[in-house]
Amino acid sequence: MATGTVFSALLSSDDPARLCDWYAAVFDASVEQVGNGSGYQVVDLDGFYLMIDSRDDVSGRAQEPARVILNVEVDDVPATAARVDAQGLGWHAPAEERGGNMFATAIDPDGNLVQIIRLSDAMEQEAMQASMTPFSGFAVRDVDAAADFYSRVLGVRADRNEMGLLTLHLDRRTRVIVYPKPDHEPAGFTVLNLPVADIDVAVADLAAKGVELLRYDGMPCDEKGIMRGRSAGMGPDIAWFTDPSGNVLSVLH
Repeated sequence: MATGTVFSALLSSDDPARLCDWYAAVFDASVEQVGNGSGYQVVDLDGFYLMIDSRDDVSGRAQEPARVILNVEVDDVPATAARVDAQGLGWHAPAEERGGNMFATAIDPDGNLVQIIRLSDAMEQEAMQASMTPFSGFAVRDVDAAADFYSRVLGVRADRNEMGLLTLHLDRRTRVIVYPKPDHEPAGFTVLNLPVADIDVAVADLAAKGVELLRYDGMPCDEKGIMRGRSAGMGPDIAWFTDPSGNVLSVLH
C-alpha cells in the first residue's frame, strides 16, 4: 500500500489576500508569494503549508463549513484566541478544556472552521511514541538552565516530564530530547541548527539577550559574528553560539 505525508492544504477564495492576512495574523505566520504576482500565497504554519489562491468556480462563503475543518496545534491557546478576537469575526466554539487538552474553533473570513488545539504534555508524549516518529537528543549538565535558555532566549517550547527529561518542540513535527548528564562534556561540533528567516534579526536578538557568538579559524565572520557563506560560496549565512552546557548551536539563513 502506498503511503505518504500530508504537508499542505489548498484553500480557494474570491478574496485570497484577505484570507491569507487572517491566517498570517492569527497564527503569527510568515507568508511567501509563489509566482510573479499571479500565483498563490503560502502561509507557513510551522512546517505545514497552507496555500491560498482564487478559482473561477469558487466564490462566497463556505456552504458546508463543518465538512472539512483545519486543525492547527498551537503552543499558547489564549494568545492565539486574542489574535482571533482582534480580527473581529467571532467564534464557532470558544476555547474550552477537554481532559487536559485545549480546543477552540474559529471562523475564517470565508466561513471555514479552524480548530485551534493545544494537547496536554502527556497526550503529546503518547502521540509521539505511538507514531514512532524519529527524534534526536543531546545531553546537558543542568536541565533547569537548559529549560530557561531554550524557552526564554531561543523562544522554543520546552516541556519537562516526570523523568526529568526536557522536550524541545522545534515545530509541530520535530522534537529533540534533552537529558541530564552531570559529567557532560560538549561535543566539538554543532548539535542543533536552527533555520531562521532573517539571520541579522536573529543575531541581534541573541546579542540583546547576552548571547556571545563563536568564531572559528577559517570561517571568516563579519562584525556581527555572522559568516556570510552565501556570498563567499561556502554554504548558508550562519552564526554559532553555545547553550549553558557548552553545546554548540547555530542559526542559519
